[in-house]
Amino acid sequence: MAQAQQAKAQRITPRAKDFSEWYGDVITQAQLADYSPVRGCMVIRPHGYRMWELMQRALDDMIKASGHKNAYFPLFIPMSYLAKEAEHVEGFAKEVALVTHTRLRATGKEGKDAVAVDPTSALEEPLVVRPTSETIIYGMLAKWIQSYRDLPVLLNQWCNIVRWEMRTRLFLRTTEFLWQEGHTAHATSEEAEAEARLILGMYRRFQEEWLALPVLTGLKTDSERFAGAVRTYALEGLMQDNKAMQAGTSHFLGQNFAKAFGVQFQTAAGGLDHVWSTSWGVSTRLIGGLIMTHSDDNGLVAPPKVAPVQVVIVPIWKTDDERAQVSGVGSQVKADLEKAGLRVELDLRDTMKPGAKYFEWEGLGVPVRLEIGPRDLASGQVVLARRTGGKAPVPLQSAVGAVTAALEEIQAALFDAAKERREKNSIRGATKAQFLECMKGSGGFVYGGYCGGATCEAEIKQQTNATIRVLPDPEFRSKDVPKTCMWCDKPSVAEAVWAQAY
Repeated sequence: MAQAQQAKAQRITPRAKDFSEWYGDVITQAQLADYSPVRGCMVIRPHGYRMWELMQRALDDMIKASGHKNAYFPLFIPMSYLAKEAEHVEGFAKEVALVTHTRLRATGKEGKDAVAVDPTSALEEPLVVRPTSETIIYGMLAKWIQSYRDLPVLLNQWCNIVRWEMRTRLFLRTTEFLWQEGHTAHATSEEAEAEARLILGMYRRFQEEWLALPVLTGLKTDSERFAGAVRTYALEGLMQDNKAMQAGTSHFLGQNFAKAFGVQFQTAAGGLDHVWSTSWGVSTRLIGGLIMTHSDDNGLVAPPKVAPVQVVIVPIWKTDDERAQVSGVGSQVKADLEKAGLRVELDLRDTMKPGAKYFEWEGLGVPVRLEIGPRDLASGQVVLARRTGGKAPVPLQSAVGAVTAALEEIQAALFDAAKERREKNSIRGATKAQFLECMKGSGGFVYGGYCGGATCEAEIKQQTNATIRVLPDPEFRSKDVPKTCMWCDKPSVAEAVWAQAY
């Protein structure tokens, strides 16, 4: 164990020393992702991708249960499509990657100059590599929607996205990332608005129940809303370094894209109208949020519901006879746990001592470890160790029940701890002086009155690097909503939540 403790000290930078360095160390030790040879892009390793698959499966079930159907649209979008919605193109113009030619040619040279773009292969119109899919989808909806009988259209797709980034960080901000994006079309404004709010609630339920990530929900200000949307609703989590992370968005698009692409339908009354629409999405950024919310100085802490491995069984032996005994029992326990629907690994490697195995599985974020040694067999027990702390023997015959209960308790405890930490680091009814002190110091969520003026919002961002994360929904508003703006003392039109953010 001394060697394992020394390895921990060498491999994980403490959060208090350098949170950013700690974050990268956790990802590396947990084998979640790595930087690729392409600048700004990441390789999601099997352990990280398995976590994404579990998240994807849970959310996909929720999306389908609410009536949406999965589809797939092209990675490439004609550049003219992006230009049809003025605000949309302005919002993404600096982030898009373009395809301008279709082939290369050999130059007869060596090294990096061995091939070059074939100038004769230029496309008549450049193609945008998908930064989001509103434009290509509405181009198709214009063909598919003719009558109110064709509505609503409830679509979702799982895909990759490319947005050119200069400063990147694994999972949080990369040039290419994975996500789901929903797109819906409705006959009325009210239906579309209800859809946007429905999805916001779905995202919150998924993040709180599966990721143990407590989030605030609310409305984005005009300066923070999605390019081309009428209203953007968002979910915001508070990380352990007291910076906010946007954990998803749901947009009411009004008729903006419908008018740009001519998506019209014959109404029940016989008239002609443009559809009302929404779009919404969450991405692999949620893995980053999970890491920064739950993990510790020993490495990854994964909520049991999305942990790639929920239980690892580590038999302990010194002789061949002991190995045969403990591995046999370990195999039976593994089978029993798998029968109960759990994701289990049995570590029978001869090349590592038990302490080194404990360290490795701890770094991978496995919620529960079962230790089985000769003395345990003699006592009819196994030792149950929790990744979040605590170790105790449990009777062998009740191991499945004990593990299942432990996983449920760990899942709930992670959420409770994160929520308690968020509330402890939130200031309500803040004065300007309190806000400035908070942003210069430890950070966190600051609730204060907001006059609605873009000038105040811009000044705050320029002076403190803090932005309005949301105008919170009623559930999250303070009991005594401020009457004046925290910054300028003018009458307040809403309560706002400020924070520095990723």
